[in-house]
Amino acid sequence: MPKSKRAKVVHLSQVDKKGKEHSEKLFNNVREAAENYQYIFVFDVENMRNTYLKEVRQEFSDSRLFFGKTKVMAKALGTDPASEHLPNVHKLTGHLTGNVGLIFTSREPADVIEYFETYTQTDFARAGVIAPQSFTVPEGIVYSRGGEVAVEEDVPLPHPMEVTVRKWGMPTRLDKGKVMLDQPYTVCKEGQTLSSHQTALLKLFGVAMAEFKIQLKAYYSAAKQEVTEIGAMEE
Repeated sequence: MPKSKRAKVVHLSQVDKKGKEHSEKLFNNVREAAENYQYIFVFDVENMRNTYLKEVRQEFSDSRLFFGKTKVMAKALGTDPASEHLPNVHKLTGHLTGNVGLIFTSREPADVIEYFETYTQTDFARAGVIAPQSFTVPEGIVYSRGGEVAVEEDVPLPHPMEVTVRKWGMPTRLDKGKVMLDQPYTVCKEGQTLSSHQTALLKLFGVAMAEFKIQLKAYYSAAKQEVTEIGAMEE
């Protein structure tokens, strides 16, 4: 490993005591990891879910993964040649913007990239997410899957739910204990920003539209003392 610049003193931004302690811990942990692993990856997260991030942590139990304040992580590594902790690592911190984190590992880059190219998890969308597809519930009896499966494989929506789905925007009515729609109801359209009522209906009908995925942006090699952009590699 190249010699680290331990003598450099980097001041963290002024925050409350608890926040400052947390930032200092993150800062020190990032610096320590930088000295113990061969590669540093910057990753971007789509549709963040702690459950799936925990799965990734378990898969990379031989590595270190940080998902915290990007400014603190950037300062720990260094944002310019004068403050960088390792030679040329400041070129990596330019990628620390948005919903991103760091993976410190000694696994070969090809293996890390291959893993994340195939790792995806589908979950229910949250409010504010853009709908990747349209979803319409057919007219007639409302079934628990909202028309996503054949009627003979489904069951009618329980009648106590009628008040709830009507509150969420569906123009339903009860007819002899059955939840009914007099015409098809479009819960969402492709490209639409989902509201909390829409996401509640999608979850009720078992329609998962959010995809948790980690996109690798770039990585730093301690041996080569250089940064490689993942997108440039794929091109």
